[in-house]
Amino acid sequence: MRPYRRERVASLVHEIVGEVVAHGLNDPRVEPLTTVTRVEVTGDLEFAKVYVSIPGGDAAESRTLTAIRHAAGFLQRILGQELTMRQCPVLRFEVDESVKTARHTLALLAEERRKHPEVFAVETETEAELNADEDADAERNADSSSDAVADADSDANASKSEIATDDGRQRDDGSVPRES
Repeated sequence: MRPYRRERVASLVHEIVGEVVAHGLNDPRVEPLTTVTRVEVTGDLEFAKVYVSIPGGDAAESRTLTAIRHAAGFLQRILGQELTMRQCPVLRFEVDESVKTARHTLALLAEERRKHPEVFAVETETEAELNADEDADAERNADSSSDAVADADSDANASKSEIATDDGRQRDDGSVPRES
């Protein structure tokens, strides 16, 4: 089997199952913002482990996961219709713990920010200094670019004034009048 086939199948399963979970399940037990975060397919393409992110608490998570597992046959049928493979992978659903860990980490950071605002205020002052330096650099760059434009305009005007016709006449745009 080609080495990239497993990733292609996982990507297709992710796309199809994610779309059906988001818009095709009419089960009231499924939380509205439930998403498929990733899919892992075994080497023989027989099984696909689908990781889902479920907003809400543990009760909502349990209820939604039960509903999705109950709809596994429906999802399997839709997947089989969409994939052009001889055998469709069997779907297994799991809660993505990495999303829960990230939420927990963000909650801990918010709690620390409330407890120790002075620590985060120091970082804010440092960021303000960096932003002020960036603003000054941007202003200097804008001044130098406007000077370059002014120099280019004066060079263009100088070249126009240098163009003259044989009889000494010159047009405002620098072009030479045609002789009739």
